[in-house]
Amino acid sequence: MSEPPKFTVIDRRKIKAEEEKEGAQSTAQEPESAPVDKAEAVKTGGGPRLVVNQGRQKSGPESGSGSAAAKAPEGATEPPAQPEAELPPAPTAEESQEQKSAYDASAQRLEDMIRAQNPGVGAQPEIGFEHLVQQFYVTAMIQMGAGAQEGQRPRVDILGARNTIDLLGVLADKTKGNLTAAEDQMLQTILFECRMAFLELTSMISVHGVQPPPPPPPGKS
Repeated sequence: MSEPPKFTVIDRRKIKAEEEKEGAQSTAQEPESAPVDKAEAVKTGGGPRLVVNQGRQKSGPESGSGSAAAKAPEGATEPPAQPEAELPPAPTAEESQEQKSAYDASAQRLEDMIRAQNPGVGAQPEIGFEHLVQQFYVTAMIQMGAGAQEGQRPRVDILGARNTIDLLGVLADKTKGNLTAAEDQMLQTILFECRMAFLELTSMISVHGVQPPPPPPPGKS
């Protein structure tokens, strides 16, 4: 009669512990320069390279203008803006007198030509301060709709009229104390009339063009 087979029970926990121990010992025996070798492999093309600001750092002292921006101090400010172009120097008194004489001679030749072609036309009156004020007055009134032909709707430039009236006010301020009594009275009268016409026109615009219509009586939609 044969003997029954014998079975040996192996404790796998002990084997696993021994394998882990051997693995730890082999890891400890590896040379410490292994990470350095891996880094050298990366530098020599053994793997991908990650370059961070390397090009900028190398180009600092060699690139001139590029390094100036990189090395600018933290508290530095932008260079001041270039000053605006200065006005040309004013003409001298001699230059102004020569130019005025040439202008007067040219204007006289033009008037002589006109009178030669139209003998009935008399000499043009000399331009004075009153002509300047009247020019502003006519311009302001036309801008406020005066002078429109019959049957045509007046064209109003209310903002242009305001600018023209303001110019009259500037003229009054700048010439104060330098006008004759008649000139000052004319200027103040025209300025008063222009401002009054402007007030009337803006009042009409606010009533008929800007303000909304009155609300309907209660109970009606």
